[in-house]
Order: sequence, then C-alpha cells, then structure tokens
Amino acid sequence: MKQIINILRLKMKDENELKGLGGWLILVGLGVILAPIRLLITYVPLYQPVFEDGTWEAITSVDSVSYNPMLSSLLMGEMAYNVIMVLASIYLIYLFFTKNYLFPKLYIAIFAVSLVFILFDAWLVTMALPDVPMFDSETKKEFFRVLVGGMIWVPYMLLSKRVKLTFVENKPDKILASSVDVD
Repeated sequence: MKQIINILRLKMKDENELKGLGGWLILVGLGVILAPIRLLITYVPLYQPVFEDGTWEAITSVDSVSYNPMLSSLLMGEMAYNVIMVLASIYLIYLFFTKNYLFPKLYIAIFAVSLVFILFDAWLVTMALPDVPMFDSETKKEFFRVLVGGMIWVPYMLLSKRVKLTFVENKPDKILASSVDVD
C-alpha cells in the first residue's frame, strides 16, 4: 500500500511540474504574442497606400484602364481575412494566458485556416490576374512558413502532456462536475 501511495505522489509531483506555462510553451507563448504584431506590421503598410494613392479608385472605377471587377472583391476579402486573423490572434493571447481549454483548438485551427486561405487566395489571384503566377516567391514563403510551423506545433498541441495539464480552465465538464449536487 505504501508503494502505491509513493507512486501516486511521484505521479502527482510530475504532473504538477508539467502544469503551467513553462517548457516549450514559452516558445508558443512568444509566437502567440508576436503574431498580431507581425500581422499588423506586415499588412497595414501593404493596404494603407491602396487607399491613399488612388489605387482603390483606379481598380474600382469602370472608366479606369486598371478596372478589374474581381480585384476589388479579392482585396476586400484579403483585408477582411487579415482583420479576422489579427482579432483571432489577440483572442489567442487571452486564451493562452488564462490557460483556457480552447487554446490548443484555436491554435490548431488558425494553422489549418491559414494554409487553406493561402492556397485559396493564390488561386483567386490567378483568376483575377491571369498573368500573375499562382505561387510567386512571397506566396511560397508564407505557405512554407505556416506549413513548417504547423508541422512542429500542431503535434505538440495534440500530444504534449504539458498542454493537456495546462489548458484546462473553463472546461465544460469541469464546470458541470462542480455544479452537480452531491447528497
């Protein structure tokens, strides 16, 4: 009996050491914090000139030689997607630091959605601008950045004991179990 108690204590000690925002989760946390900053630094300077230098008027005015009905929709779709990703990234920071059980799910979802969007967007660009290659150097770079990151961090989110022990807050079964009356 004493051996069983000692084994349970060691297991609890190991689990307590793994619980929390430590280990490899420090790198995940840095990435999560930097993501919305990186997105804003990348996309604000990209889109801002479009509305300041007359580009928007040129691509949306039927009388313009640059008019392309698909281009304005594509641009608006890209901007909407990027705003959603900035907001999702900010929400991800909140989930990370509150150790919410939804963090690993949203983290993985962002990788998956990003990969699909990059491919879909590249295809739409070729539809709007047939002379532009589907996978230019920038698209390839972004796709492989997300793919490699996903290949590293998605398995970690799915298999890590630390992740399973850390992101448990606000879990529905925990809430239900605590609200059940025990006679």
